[in-house]
Amino acid sequence: MIYKSWAESAAKLVAVAAGREPADLVIRRGTWVNVHTREVLENHDIAIAEGRFAYCGPDASHCIGPNTKIIEANGRYMIPGLCDGHMHIESGMLTPAEFARAVIPHGTTSLFTDPHEIANVLGLRGVKLMHDEALMQPVNIFTQMPSCAPSAPGLETTGYEISAADVAEAMTWPGIIGLGEMMNFPGVINGDPQMLAEIAATQNAGKTVGGHYASPDLGPAFHAYAAGGPADDHEGTCEADAIARVRQGMRHMMRLGSAWYDVETQITAVTEKGLDPRNFILCTDDSHSGTLVNDGHMNRVLRHAIDCGCDPVIALQMATINTATHFGLERELGSIAPGRRADVILTSDLRSLPIEQVIARGQTVAKDGVITVDCPHLDWPAEAKATVHLGKVLQDTDFEITAPEGANTVTAKVIGVVENQAPTKALTAELSVTDGRVDGDEAQDVCQIALVERHRGTGGVTNGFVSGFGYQGNMAIASTVAHDSHHMIVVGTSRADMALAANRLGDVGGGITVFKDGKELALVELPVAGLMSDSPAAEVAAKADAMVAAMAHCGCTLNNAYMQHSLLALVVIPELRISDLGLVDVRSFELTPLFEQKGQQ
Repeated sequence: MIYKSWAESAAKLVAVAAGREPADLVIRRGTWVNVHTREVLENHDIAIAEGRFAYCGPDASHCIGPNTKIIEANGRYMIPGLCDGHMHIESGMLTPAEFARAVIPHGTTSLFTDPHEIANVLGLRGVKLMHDEALMQPVNIFTQMPSCAPSAPGLETTGYEISAADVAEAMTWPGIIGLGEMMNFPGVINGDPQMLAEIAATQNAGKTVGGHYASPDLGPAFHAYAAGGPADDHEGTCEADAIARVRQGMRHMMRLGSAWYDVETQITAVTEKGLDPRNFILCTDDSHSGTLVNDGHMNRVLRHAIDCGCDPVIALQMATINTATHFGLERELGSIAPGRRADVILTSDLRSLPIEQVIARGQTVAKDGVITVDCPHLDWPAEAKATVHLGKVLQDTDFEITAPEGANTVTAKVIGVVENQAPTKALTAELSVTDGRVDGDEAQDVCQIALVERHRGTGGVTNGFVSGFGYQGNMAIASTVAHDSHHMIVVGTSRADMALAANRLGDVGGGITVFKDGKELALVELPVAGLMSDSPAAEVAAKADAMVAAMAHCGCTLNNAYMQHSLLALVVIPELRISDLGLVDVRSFELTPLFEQKGQQ
């Protein structure tokens, strides 16, 4: 079916609605869920022409011609295609084409994606590659130009840096919808000229500025950030965070990703406090391929919001029209109404939400969980698949942690993982010293973490400690997905296994691997920028499932712990992280020594 812009199709849409010309497709006798009025209207028809809705009303018989295709809804609900308001395609371990292939059967027809992962590895060139493949897809993938690479200047070293000039250039690209999440919130609060220039370039282009305020402080610092221009935020974890943001004129995004469970604790702002739901948006942020294939995408988030007590139609608004309105696209998508892109789902139940048929831009793209269209691939250049540069073969000794001279025990600072949340805790542990080295302590659930530099081949390794995974025995897990600088993160209890895991990823060009007792238990190859695979989503998901099972075999009991692993280098979310420059205290945005000095609190 032909898809045209509104300007190109306006005359046709008017003619079809008036009955002068036939529609391409009519969906008959459905229950129209109108997200503009919050009504559920039985026995209604929808007529579609040139990929857009032409008529939505009680009887479209006047729109039917001899070649009009008819779909009998038989009373099923007709709901708008689902929109993901904030997400990162790279977190799915898939290229845009394969990500689209994975989520289309779940009813997602619009994505607002921030490719700042690839920006850290390949710079503006990588963003352009993601943007170009996104525009090739049969659904709507809008790109937000990444704002922060590095996310925290002075605290990490990225493969590339994004400048205000890069942002201004990207604003001219056809698929750029706005500025990606402004993670450098201290920069905004302190009036950093580059951050404010990026925000200004976005606003001057009439586009939306994404927010990222990852601090629990709702005092003057938060108000300064709000004054800096971000139009939304998704980093809240409690009801007070949600309320504070919408009171400041932000749209508040509540996320349910593979490991971020922030909807239940915040949706009470609507369900109990009664705040206007049009200022709330549902999103995923980060979902890996296993979640996408096995559990769903925005349909999963929508069901969860309903299970948390939200009215189904209000929840649907948060995943459709609210998102479209926020990005200035209310006349283009997010609802079933004349002139909009014909993105519609047929479902027999508004609560359990079986996705029975998905129509995007007027054509059926999935039916009964099976995709029915092609998702075209970009020809990714060789330089995008050669991004892991270790500089040397790593040895066990690269992962040794030397104790202060003369110490028998040390008080070490430890990154504390929090299940189902992005923030960590700044913990301490008393660790013993053997032959001048400090080891982890299985009894205290403390193991080693290392960040291996992989962009410039310096051979650098930063070592530290992490707690919360529950690993036992001799093991290691390594990943070249390490938000946001995307060096290599290695977590383990055995330095020998840590070296094996790191070198393995150097050999295969990136991905995730799990070793135990010197043997590889699982491997997910991610050759594109060390972040993504261009293999089919089901194949990547199977390998990701094996990786999660291997982590469990090593003693880990956390839900989707790989997501926590991949964020251990994210130096803009409190409290404690690791970078190529050292251990970072994100509460003060300063590098901090690994060991506390005697008498230090």
